[in-house]
Amino acid sequence: MKKLLIVDDNDDIRQQLKWGLNQEFQVLLAADGREALQQFKSEKPDVVVLDLGLPPYADSSVEGFRCLDEMLGLNPAAKVIMLTGNNERENALKAMRMGAFDFYAKPPVLSELKVIITRAFHLANIDEQNLRQVSSQSEDGEQWGMVGSCPEMQAVFHTIRKVAGSNAPILITGESGTGKELVAGAIHEASSRNKGPLVAINCGAIPENLLESELFGHEKGAFTGAHAAVRGKLQYAHKGTLFLDEIGELPVNLQVKLLRFLQEGTIQRVGGREEIAIDARTTCATNVDIAKAIEEGRFREDLYYRIGVINIKLPPLRERGDDILLIAENFLRLYCKENKKKTVRFSAAAIAFLKRHNWPGNVRELKNRVQRAVIMCDGASIGPLDLGCDVEPAAMPVPVSDGVSLKAARERMEREMIQQAIERQQGNIMKAAEELGVSRPTLYDLMKKLSIHP
Repeated sequence: MKKLLIVDDNDDIRQQLKWGLNQEFQVLLAADGREALQQFKSEKPDVVVLDLGLPPYADSSVEGFRCLDEMLGLNPAAKVIMLTGNNERENALKAMRMGAFDFYAKPPVLSELKVIITRAFHLANIDEQNLRQVSSQSEDGEQWGMVGSCPEMQAVFHTIRKVAGSNAPILITGESGTGKELVAGAIHEASSRNKGPLVAINCGAIPENLLESELFGHEKGAFTGAHAAVRGKLQYAHKGTLFLDEIGELPVNLQVKLLRFLQEGTIQRVGGREEIAIDARTTCATNVDIAKAIEEGRFREDLYYRIGVINIKLPPLRERGDDILLIAENFLRLYCKENKKKTVRFSAAAIAFLKRHNWPGNVRELKNRVQRAVIMCDGASIGPLDLGCDVEPAAMPVPVSDGVSLKAARERMEREMIQQAIERQQGNIMKAAEELGVSRPTLYDLMKKLSIHP
């Protein structure tokens, strides 16, 4: 049976709920925060009904908030339903912002509370199924250091598996920060050349007068300062893979020499005449519009057809849907471990920011923001400010005119945030509720209170 944990210092309420729910659920009981956390850690219930007022501070919400924070820190997917007093609406809304699933005002009506609990278990089951599906879809990518379940990334993983066994040159395209070097590494690791070296060179980071020597090597006395013969990157890549990053920045005169190597499999060092045979697979990457570069005479069309026998295009992060949260969670675990921090989680507002942000720097930007957030956050929850968002939505000032009460200003802020979320989600109340970090019934309740019509 599904496990349900009920936390309340009132024995009558605990026994009443257990009596009414134990036919459908395995009901666990706790009278205080210490006992609740012990049960949560050992029994791992999917749904918790948690009273805000718990000993030793039964007259305040301190212990309830502490338990909520620790529970969601241990299992961010847990559905926690807060039991509150009729005059504790502000505390309830705070709990929702912290990640609670829903709230219910005391005294509990069993039939009503059962509907909320059943829905919580239903969504927990959906979350678990989605997690299994995403995990299976991401399996291939994770072995290569990549995470992705969207159709575009699944196509990339499929292509990597198909081309790895060949020696065909590959061109990887996509915006800066999308992970082109990871794809190059994955192709090498999945190929029969993985016992040989993977030699990478950034064509845009080396001055033009040094790049030829860096690629092809030079003979002793080839130029001032050449005191000995030096092998180039191509020779070091023999029996392995040469990865030419930012190939679109390669000077035209070197494009001719690279084309000759791709056609004949031989090179000449700078200042040398000997033909040196090289057995290396070539993988290239660029964020340059190659078609435009060819049109402008900055890139040779014949070289393009040589390096792009197979073309792999990486999508920008903003077009990868739920992959954003999947990758963010992956980085979160990585940097919590690296910084020896107890597991922290993204707040509802932080998740809304992750979904809303345009990510011009793609995965590289996301990685840097999550690393910063893990270092900067103080509690168990990461907010938008920790991620580098200039203004946290809940902290945005609301302009008010003279004579407007604090209550009216607060309601106006709530109204504006709800209306904007509904507009962004094109009238979809469920998605608007997810963006705002509240349940759908709670959002309907707020809409009714603020006279917002869908």
